Amino acid sequence: MKRIILSVIFYLTFIQPVFSQQPCNLILRGKVVHLENNEPIEGAYIWLITEEKGAISDQQGNFRIQGICHGKVILKTQYLGHKEHLDTLEIRTNINYTIRLAAEDLRLEGVEIHGHQDALLTSNAISSIYGEFLRESRGQNLGEMLRKIPGITSYSSGQSIQKPVIHGLHSNRILIMNNGVRLEGQQWGAEHAPEIDPFLAKEIAVVKGAETVRFGPEAMGGVILVNPAPLPLKPEFSGEFDLIGFSNGRGLNAAAMVQGGSNKIRGLGYRFQTSSKIAGNIQTPGYMLDNTGVREFNFSGALGYSSSRLGAEAYFSHFQSTIGILSDSHTGNLSDLESIIENGRPFRDAVFSYRINNPKQEVDHQLFKLKAHYHLHEGAKLNLQYAFQRNHRQEFDRRRGELNNRPSLDMELFTNTLDFSFAHQTGKNWDGSIGMSLMQQANSNIPGTGVTPLIPNFDMWNLGFYAIEKFTKGPIEVEGGLRYDFRNLQSARFVNRELEQYNLDFRNFSSFLGGVYTFDRNWTFSTNIATAWRPPNVNELFSQGLHHGLAAIELGNPEFVSEESYKWLNSINFEKGNFTAELTAYFNKINNFIYLSPREEQFVSLRGTFNVFEYLQTDALLYGADLSAKWQITEALEFFSRSSLIRANDLINEGFLPFIPADRTENGLTFIFLKNPKSSGPKVTVSNLFVARQNREPDFDFAPAPHAYALWNLGLSKAFPIKDNKLNLGIQVQNLFDQSYRDYMNRFRYFTDEIGRNLFIKLNYEF
Repeated sequence: MKRIILSVIFYLTFIQPVFSQQPCNLILRGKVVHLENNEPIEGAYIWLITEEKGAISDQQGNFRIQGICHGKVILKTQYLGHKEHLDTLEIRTNINYTIRLAAEDLRLEGVEIHGHQDALLTSNAISSIYGEFLRESRGQNLGEMLRKIPGITSYSSGQSIQKPVIHGLHSNRILIMNNGVRLEGQQWGAEHAPEIDPFLAKEIAVVKGAETVRFGPEAMGGVILVNPAPLPLKPEFSGEFDLIGFSNGRGLNAAAMVQGGSNKIRGLGYRFQTSSKIAGNIQTPGYMLDNTGVREFNFSGALGYSSSRLGAEAYFSHFQSTIGILSDSHTGNLSDLESIIENGRPFRDAVFSYRINNPKQEVDHQLFKLKAHYHLHEGAKLNLQYAFQRNHRQEFDRRRGELNNRPSLDMELFTNTLDFSFAHQTGKNWDGSIGMSLMQQANSNIPGTGVTPLIPNFDMWNLGFYAIEKFTKGPIEVEGGLRYDFRNLQSARFVNRELEQYNLDFRNFSSFLGGVYTFDRNWTFSTNIATAWRPPNVNELFSQGLHHGLAAIELGNPEFVSEESYKWLNSINFEKGNFTAELTAYFNKINNFIYLSPREEQFVSLRGTFNVFEYLQTDALLYGADLSAKWQITEALEFFSRSSLIRANDLINEGFLPFIPADRTENGLTFIFLKNPKSSGPKVTVSNLFVARQNREPDFDFAPAPHAYALWNLGLSKAFPIKDNKLNLGIQVQNLFDQSYRDYMNRFRYFTDEIGRNLFIKLNYEF
């Protein structure tokens, strides 16, 4: 594999250019802004008429078109509600160009866009879900949605609790940015799902490489960006309504969003959004799973103002969920677990119900953000953002008498963050940013549970400084950055009636160097090498007792040191005609890697006999590759393919790491049966997902890895224009043939099959 990749890079770098005669490899970069206030425009359509290629402006208004030939080009720019902009440019070298669009009173017809430019400009590999693809994924949680991206899987505890996994890493190694704010919840548990409502997103982007310089230590494994649409800047009113029903769990998902701009105050915009979900017990192909229902209610609101130099925004969101935990997952001891594994299914013969009993978890999360920016001269910009978050988690176990109504785990986490940055342009080829970030956290165990808290009360604060610079000239872009973080953690709790206190400091540098090279109009190569670090989390340091969500004893180690990562990520992109393909390969060496390992011993107490899990440290090596391709065979037929593989070795113990995704590939065809000027026609997608058996298992596990499986999925969608509005209808069937299977990355694989056939009926109305 290494030889093949190196051979391809050598050929593209040294041999191929020799045989190229007058290559069309010039690059046009630019920015699209409002004429009246110089604010960036996201989603503007930039088209080179003479070259028949284009791009979409990102969240900062930036765009990039490569593979341009020498000579004159005609540039057309369009954006809804603005006058069309035409330019004739003489291109003899790579240029940067600013486009200023003027608003018009006439309402323009929408432009259907077939293309996208990612919002985060980085030399790291980045993939996004947006537009029609995002709409078709609605009704699923964040972990399910992101599994459609190569290299992204999920680590789950049943169907309702799924955590995104990027190249084998998850939980506190993956940073989730919710509308520009780092999501801070109790993400350390296997059954702690991210508190995110995917309905608020216009785009969900995944950065697969380490981004600790930009975002801090928790971005060591990658970043997930959940981005809503920018607020309207002019008087208008629009909205969207979703209604989704699904058969497995007999569930219903509804969401609504309205947004607009003020008629009296120019530049003032607003948005309100809400969603809810209810579902009952889910069904495997052979039996019903008891106590697997879910309730969810979310809402958010934003108010923003923008003028020629100043912009400000206030944002608030509330996430609330109640999730039932499969009753038989709380086995209590190894003999019970062995019995249920031998039985092959839960002992309870459940019936359908919407009722959620213990064990269950209740979570609510509030986020408040204030953000402001100020434009200086020559494209420089100051950014300031403050955010407050409250995360309240309660976990309920089956207990006797009045204790059954009390949570076994009851924690409140408060987080304050302050971010400041200065973005600048220096000379013709340089641009970058410098900044600082401050985070303060306080976690409290609420009294009254009758149980010794699993983790102590703690206070933590983190201060970081960073600088990033990018150089652009010709077909090459080079970017580098450096960051320093200092973290202090103070904890306190009573152990055997004695106060146990810790005061720990962690500090380290992180850095990266990356580049993008455009060989010609078809080939682009990017590479990024980064050093990253992550201080141990509180649970890894101080867990000392029964974790009711896992029905197991967890043991931490306060002597742990920080993880240190060295990741090299390379990506080759090919695009020609109706065919595109991308290959990403990576190598990630992590020193002092922390993982949770089962012990063969058990813990016996008055409450029962429990399995014991211990946090350990080792040196790890993770490497693998992702491949994606799309071929527009005809105007009515498209083929797509997504594959990924990963290897994860324990270098000290000469074994394999637990809970690493198995090799997988998904292939499918999309048919468009009818097309006319007024309607896009119905679209049918058929796909097959194949997941291999995970043969690289650690020495000890409670049960062997499950067998390989293949699932068929089917989708049908159709858009109906209704005057100036649009109605989108969709029908999807997951696990079409109702196959029984188990996934290695599901903690419940020890005692139950995965969910069976699930039929979705989706209605989306845009106005």
